[in-house]
Amino acid sequence: MTSTIQLTAPDHHSFPVYQANPVGTPKGAVVVLQEIFGVNAHIRAVDDGFAAAGYVALAPATFHRVKPGVELGYEAADMQAGIALKAAVEALPAPGVLQDIQATIDHAAQFGKVAVVGYCWGGLLTWRAACLLRGLSAAVPYYGGGVTTPAEAARTPGCPVLAHFGAKDHWISLDSVEAFKQAQPGAEVHVYAADHGFNCDHRGSFDAAAAQLAYQRTLAFMAKHLG
Repeated sequence: MTSTIQLTAPDHHSFPVYQANPVGTPKGAVVVLQEIFGVNAHIRAVDDGFAAAGYVALAPATFHRVKPGVELGYEAADMQAGIALKAAVEALPAPGVLQDIQATIDHAAQFGKVAVVGYCWGGLLTWRAACLLRGLSAAVPYYGGGVTTPAEAARTPGCPVLAHFGAKDHWISLDSVEAFKQAQPGAEVHVYAADHGFNCDHRGSFDAAAAQLAYQRTLAFMAKHLG
């Protein structure tokens, strides 16, 4: 069963969250953080997939503070629109959208232990959530742009982290991934023979084999830390 609920951040900002519920008793909860394309059909499908795996899955609209109702595709114009929206959110005064993610984690906690999983920009937000927010038992960033920069790699996560990267990703160099691994020896890091966005079957960079392996590793990681 799916629905869109409204949550409220500590600064009284109200925002929508797409929620998918499992059949039976939840194994826990997963907060799914969107790419730069909004809570679109792909992110809803990812959310639904985690619900099918037994988790309450919640995808907050992390663009809502700057523009409500964003749902983009993957064409060049969509990419430019998403990049501009991401920049606008990143420019908000701290803690910005992290307040919305914290509110979602707090709501999710009623269903058990909570993991956060994010893709692209959502991967960066996932890493920041692991380091700066409370109430998480696991974090799984997928090809998080910016995660491997020195400033981000210097952060200290407060929960176990599993990070997925693509060896062909022109946005995230392998050298920076290696530096991240050295800076974060406690993190589990996997690199796939795939491009940026390899998990998204709406994109030309989709890689079914890499996506499936990363998904199985993610489910195993969540079972270990949320079980």
